Amino acid sequence: MAVNLVNVEAVSKVYGTRALLDGVSLGVSEGDRIGVVGRNGDGKTTLIRMLAKLEEADTGRVTHSGGLRVGVLTQHDSLDPEATVRHEVIGDLADHEWAGNAKIRDVLTGLFGGLDLPGFERGLDTVIGPLSGGERRRIALAKLLIAEQDLIVLDEPTNHLDVEGIAWLAGHLRERRSALVCVTHDRWFLDQVCTRMWDVQRGTVYEYEGGYSDYVFARAERERIAATEEAKRQNLVRKELAWLRRGAPARTSKPRFRVEAANELIADVPPPRDSSELMKFASSRLGKTVFDLENVTVQAGPKVLLKHLTWQLGPGDRIGLVGVNGAGKTSLLRAMADAARSDGEKQPTAGRVVVGKTVKLAYLSQEVGELNPGLRVLEAVQQVRDRVDLGKGRELTAGQLCETFGFGKEKQWTPVGDLSGGERRRLQLLRLLMDEPNVLFLDEPTNDLDIETLTQLEDLLDGWPGSMIVISHDRFFIERTTDRVFALLGDATLRMLPRGIDEYLERRHRMAEAAAPAAASAAATAQEKTVSAATVSSKEGRAAKKELQKIERQLDRISEKESKLHAAIAENATDFEKVAGLDAELRELVGEREELELRWLELAEDA
Repeated sequence: MAVNLVNVEAVSKVYGTRALLDGVSLGVSEGDRIGVVGRNGDGKTTLIRMLAKLEEADTGRVTHSGGLRVGVLTQHDSLDPEATVRHEVIGDLADHEWAGNAKIRDVLTGLFGGLDLPGFERGLDTVIGPLSGGERRRIALAKLLIAEQDLIVLDEPTNHLDVEGIAWLAGHLRERRSALVCVTHDRWFLDQVCTRMWDVQRGTVYEYEGGYSDYVFARAERERIAATEEAKRQNLVRKELAWLRRGAPARTSKPRFRVEAANELIADVPPPRDSSELMKFASSRLGKTVFDLENVTVQAGPKVLLKHLTWQLGPGDRIGLVGVNGAGKTSLLRAMADAARSDGEKQPTAGRVVVGKTVKLAYLSQEVGELNPGLRVLEAVQQVRDRVDLGKGRELTAGQLCETFGFGKEKQWTPVGDLSGGERRRLQLLRLLMDEPNVLFLDEPTNDLDIETLTQLEDLLDGWPGSMIVISHDRFFIERTTDRVFALLGDATLRMLPRGIDEYLERRHRMAEAAAPAAASAAATAQEKTVSAATVSSKEGRAAKKELQKIERQLDRISEKESKLHAAIAENATDFEKVAGLDAELRELVGEREELELRWLELAEDA
C-alpha cells in the first residue's frame, strides 16, 4: 500500500478580495505523478507552494510525513550568482566521483548536451551571475534532479528547454521513484509523465485519473453530464477531444471512464481543419507566390547557420519548425521577415528571398513588444481595428476576440501596465491577428499561455486561411496546428520530416549515439584522474585530415542535391507518382549522408 507523503486539509487562500483556493483537500502518495492545470491566475503556483510549505495557508493545514525530502523548482531560482555551475550542481565531489556516477552523467548530458556543458564558455567552471534566466533555470533543475528526493515539485519545468530536452526530462521523471507534482502548460509532457491530474478552477481543485488525454476525455464527459459550463467552452473541449481521438497517434492507452461515452460525445464533430478548403481560400488571398528562397545563406555574425537553402512557403502551408538551440530557426524567420518588410530590398548574406506581392505578414517574436502601459486592454486592440474578418463568413469584434483570448469584460478595462507576462503575450498575439494578416510567423507563441488559452488559440487558427510557420518547443501545439514539420539539426541544412517530431528525436538520438564514444572517453578520463589519449602517427593524422576534407565536400554536394529535391517535391506536390520517385531519391541521399556523417565523426577523433 502506497504511503501518504502530503496531506492538504480544507486549505483556503485569499489575495485581496479574491479567493484563489477555497476549502481544498488533497493528498500526495508515494509513486504519484500529478499534473496541475488551470488558467493563469487561478492559483496553480499558490497550490504547489503551499504543498511544499513555501507559503502558509490562510485556513486549513498542510502536513508532511516524517523526514520527507522535498525538492522544489520555482519560477525564480535561489542560485548564488558568485558561485560556479560546478559548485551549485556537483558540490564538493571530485572529478572521478561525479564522472563515475551514471545519474549525474545522465542529468548533465540530458539538460546541457554533454559533460563539458557545450554552450557555456568555461563549462562547469562558468560563473552563474552573468548567465541568462533560461541557463540559470536549467542549472537549478540539474541541481534538483541530481539530489535524492521523496517528492519533486516543479513549476513550469519545460520552460527554456528544447524539444529534445523536454523528451529527455519526461523519460527521466518516468524512471525516478520520487513522487511528482508538476505545473506545466506542455500537454505532451503531461501525457508522457503524469498518472493523475488536478484542474484548478475558481477556488476548487477537480481530480482526474490518467494523463492529459484522459483528463480531456473525463472533463468533456463531466461537462456533458453536468451541463454547467457555457456552450463555447464545451465546444472547444469537444473539438480537442475529437482531435485527440482521431488525429493524434495513441495519446493514451487506458482511459479511466467509459470510452463509449467519449465517442458518442464527438460523433458529430468534424475534423479540426478542412485543409483543402483553407488551401483554396489561401490561394485566392495570396496567389501562387508567398516566400521563395533561392540558394539562401543565413549567418549570425561569423557563424553560418544555413547554407545554399532553396525552399518554398506556399499558399496555405502550415509549417512546424524544430531544431537544436542556435541552429538558426529564429534567424531564418527574421531573414524572411526582413525581405517582406523591405519589399525584397533587404536580402540575406547570399542568395535571394522572393516575396509575393500580396503578402501581409504578422511576426510574433519571442520578445513582448512594448505597449503604452496607460492604455486599457480593449483600447490597445481597437488601436489596430474594431472588428476582424476570420474568413468563411466569420467576423469578430475587438471585444469578442478579447474574450476568446481570456480577457473577460472586466479584464478588458485593465491597464496594460497591470498585466502579467502571460497576459501581455496574449495581448501581443491578439493585436497581430486583429490586423488581418495572410501570413503568420509565430516564434514560441505558447510561452506563458495557459492550456485553456492555447486551446482557444488552436481553435482560432483552425479556421485561419493563410500560410503559417510555427517555431515551438511545445510538441502538442506543433502537431495540433501544423501539417508538415521541418528541422534544423545544426548542419546548416533544412530537412523535411515526413514522420514529424518522432523522426526528429530519432535523428537526434542517432547523432548522440554517434558522438557517445567521445563522451564515454571523457568520463573515463575524469574518473581515472589522468590525461591519456591514443597517439596517432603524423602519417595517419594527415591521412585522416585528407579524408575528412573529402567527406566535407561530399556532404556539401549531398546538401545541394537535397535542397533541389525538396524544391522539386514542392513544385510537383499534386503529381503523386513523381513525388514518390523524388522521395525515394531523397531517402537514398539521406542514408548516404548519415553514413558519411558517422565516418566523419570517427575520423575527427584521429585527426
